[in-house]
Amino acid sequence: MSHASTDEVVLAVVIGRAGSKGLPRKNALEVAGVPMIAHTIRAARAATSVQRIVVSTDGAEIAAIAQREGVEVSLRSAELASDTATVDSAVRHAVEACGSRASIIVILYGNVPVRPEGLIDRAVAKLRATGADSVQSYYRVGKTHPYWMSQLDSEGRVSAFVENRIYRRQELPPVFMPDGGVIAVQRASLFSPREGEPHAFFGRDRRGIENEEGAVIDVDTALDLAVAEATLLKLEGPSR
Repeated sequence: MSHASTDEVVLAVVIGRAGSKGLPRKNALEVAGVPMIAHTIRAARAATSVQRIVVSTDGAEIAAIAQREGVEVSLRSAELASDTATVDSAVRHAVEACGSRASIIVILYGNVPVRPEGLIDRAVAKLRATGADSVQSYYRVGKTHPYWMSQLDSEGRVSAFVENRIYRRQELPPVFMPDGGVIAVQRASLFSPREGEPHAFFGRDRRGIENEEGAVIDVDTALDLAVAEATLLKLEGPSR
């Protein structure tokens, strides 16, 4: 990976907090023989559109993994690693701390060990082709569509979340959910946060790319971890 230079265009920032209440040491846990965050680092390294990679973390264990993988580390303060800290604030800190001049920032979560090949390049290409402020990956919602969701009151009475008369899945209007696979954002948008608007850094012109449901695995629980492990072993076998 090259260091800051005048021709640097795309910087990938891998987010890897040390703390996790649901799954302790989440980003450092092994998945198919490789530390979880290393899968994301390797995906970034495989992206032809990325010139530089930095891992943003508050943990020594994660920093050591990143260094073994041959990428830079940006250590952030406890304040930027708290449960209330925003992703974009950590990313801005990493960009500034490493002195990057990149015009496009790719944000990658370290707890996503499974993402489709070429996903990062697809997001960057879409951002460039459209001139949008940001591009995020999504999957099409199926049986958990809001039209089929219900509300329960304190007495257990059921009411529709959205009143409708749709019975067949094929008739549901398309709805998409962010899958955590990738976010590509223009530098100007990333550095234009607005108080009280947590997603303002996505900018005004927000675009999406679609993945199949399940193509991205975002690990938050032990079950997610088991699914990711099984998926990777099926796709590529154990690696070291």
